[in-house]
Amino acid sequence: MILASIPSPAQGVWHLGPIPIRAYALCIIAGIVVACWWGDRRWVARGGKPGQVLDVAVWAVPFGLVGGRLYHVMTDFSTYFGANGRGLGAVFRIWDGGLGIWGAVALGGVGAWIGCRQAGIKLGPFGDAIAPAIIVAQAIGRLGNWFNQELYGGPTTLPWGLQIFERANDVGQRGPDVLDGRSTGIVFTTVHPTFLYELLWNLLIAGLLVIIDRRFRIGHGRLFALYVAGYCLGRFFIELMRDDHATLIFGVRINVFTAALVFAGAIAYFVLAPKGRERSVLTVDPGESTGTAEFTGSAVPVSPVVPAESAGSASSASSAAAAPTVEPEDGSGERTQDEPQDESRIGEATEDEPQPQPQAEPEAGSEPDDEAEPEVGSEPDDEDEPEVGSEPVGEAEPEVGSEPVDQADAAGTADSTDAADAGETTETPSEQDEPESVSADAVNEEQTVTDGLPSERVEPKSED
Repeated sequence: MILASIPSPAQGVWHLGPIPIRAYALCIIAGIVVACWWGDRRWVARGGKPGQVLDVAVWAVPFGLVGGRLYHVMTDFSTYFGANGRGLGAVFRIWDGGLGIWGAVALGGVGAWIGCRQAGIKLGPFGDAIAPAIIVAQAIGRLGNWFNQELYGGPTTLPWGLQIFERANDVGQRGPDVLDGRSTGIVFTTVHPTFLYELLWNLLIAGLLVIIDRRFRIGHGRLFALYVAGYCLGRFFIELMRDDHATLIFGVRINVFTAALVFAGAIAYFVLAPKGRERSVLTVDPGESTGTAEFTGSAVPVSPVVPAESAGSASSASSAAAAPTVEPEDGSGERTQDEPQDESRIGEATEDEPQPQPQAEPEAGSEPDDEAEPEVGSEPDDEDEPEVGSEPVGEAEPEVGSEPVDQADAAGTADSTDAADAGETTETPSEQDEPESVSADAVNEEQTVTDGLPSERVEPKSED
């Protein structure tokens, strides 16, 4: 049997006590559930985590509902605020129907952007993943228009024509647009079921999107752009078939202009956007980010204290030879007596000063107090003694010994300024360094004299 027409539902609202259950709202909710379920599966297949679609939907759905309602009210302004309009209260009665899909997608996209930023994922691949699911949700939502007897076209005699019934409610209102009424059985008219055309078109676009995505692996939001362009293409022609009330511009329904403009924008984005698919759905691409491996790699050459020590060893015995002259500045008399290990270090660093080191004998004696003797004793004599006594040998040791000279030359070539600051060159010592080095040698000389070992002090000269 061939249907002569498609009947409309007898009613679109049921009451559960004082609570109205509206078919339009149920269809919207069912579409959202399907979109979240299928969109989540597609998102996980692209590399996302389960549940992220629902997290983003918490932002996108409320924004989309507000945006869809705002677009509907703005493009049908006279219905609410014109002569005999429904008034401001009707603007908030969203259950009465009236959601503009373009406003829902636009403001819903803002909500999705906020949700994606909080989740740390990219908006482009997210939109590509949920695009087929969104248009399927729109198809399910169009069933709500069937229950509300809205979004229909002009009269037709086609076998799939839609019968629009007269409805009446409890307060006596009658007409085809009484949403909370019941059918009186009177056929008001038979029209093109444009809502059904759009429903079938949406399912067709959803199937094409899935095929295109699998074959060409489209990314960077280009699949979402195809969804927008495909929907607008069908909506452009379906809008021309509609015969219900709408705002007109130059005698053309305003949604026709909207569909054309949005279609052009979507095609432009599809052409200009990057080709291929993203390597990662995260906002920070692991392949492009500077990970910890790169950080540690750059930190390795910066960390070594060893190069500083090797630089000191690069100056080799010259810096070590300068160490005895620096020690008196720090009170080396106490240091050499308290730390005999330094003697072995100095002996290893320089071959020219093995014999000042045997002066560990004064360590057995109570000579630490003699450190002050150069200060109280004949200090002017001590200043002259380095010139006549055996102590000039200590000053000449780095000059006469071939190895210290070579090391000093190497240190001078490496960094002449560092050698001068470290006191490596002993040929032109500063006035402050002379008395300090002399005082150290004077202490050593007096120690050898008091111990009655002048011969041991002379022997190093013959060895040098």
